[in-house]
Amino acid sequence: MSTPSTSGSGRKPRADAERNRALVLAAACALFEERGEDVQMPEVALAAGVGVGTLYRHFPSKQALVEAAAQQRFAGILQHALTDCLREPEAGQGLARYLRHVGGLLADSPGLTVAVATAVGTSAPRGEMLGLLESAVAALIEQGRTAGTLRLDLTVADVYMVVGGMSAVIRTGSGDWRRFLDLTFGGLLPREDDPVP
Repeated sequence: MSTPSTSGSGRKPRADAERNRALVLAAACALFEERGEDVQMPEVALAAGVGVGTLYRHFPSKQALVEAAAQQRFAGILQHALTDCLREPEAGQGLARYLRHVGGLLADSPGLTVAVATAVGTSAPRGEMLGLLESAVAALIEQGRTAGTLRLDLTVADVYMVVGGMSAVIRTGSGDWRRFLDLTFGGLLPREDDPVP
């Protein structure tokens, strides 16, 4: 008689735990986007509607929470690259669409960028996620080369350099990041001395 109730109750906490983790992460992302590194853990718990103990069970430190928020942002960027940019109907414009998407995210949530950079020393992706994003960007570059819209010597490192420049423009407020990208796109076009692919 006790076995069914034990197994039944064994499933419920897992579902509740996943729901609570999602609530905490959503609340944390919203607060980090709004206020950056100044957000404190009890504030996140309150915004998520969970106890502080529940928060710490999922994220034992503020750094762990910030890193999870960063991973969620990068996962969204990767999904956009794979499902939207690589299927961009206008031939060879996937990389441009990708860069505009990243720019929009950075501009709309500068606080999260600052929180991530403060917590882990960089706002750039790391580890497995870095490899996945690099592969997606490489595919976008190849797509553009094939369509004749990107210079043949363009590399993934070049694209990350563009993202770094765009991020600096946004962070310092030194100009319009969309204008920065428009000017950059001119430098990404095929050159006259590029061999025919």
